[in-house]
Amino acid sequence: MLSAYRDMQSQARSVLEAAKHGPLQSLTPRELDEREQPMTVYPRPKRVRAWVRFGPEAVRVDAKLVRSTPLAAGIEFRAEDQTFRCWVWGNAVTLADEEM
Repeated sequence: MLSAYRDMQSQARSVLEAAKHGPLQSLTPRELDEREQPMTVYPRPKRVRAWVRFGPEAVRVDAKLVRSTPLAAGIEFRAEDQTFRCWVWGNAVTLADEEM
């Protein structure tokens, strides 16, 4: 349990440090092709690991998959008291249970 808490604290520090390098990047509506692609909204979000970018800085985070299209994932994650939300390409995300 203590190890999980330390991991969470370490991730929060990494996210907040990366956030100093620029805003959280998200896919654009054009990239999402919202008008043509079906979107799934998950009433019970799935736990995932995802690569996100703050400016040029990439960070891997524990997140919740809250929605998806065939090619993209809408995720949210926390760092201390901040909640971040963005869209990333689907191949930047793995289910938490699939971790090696």
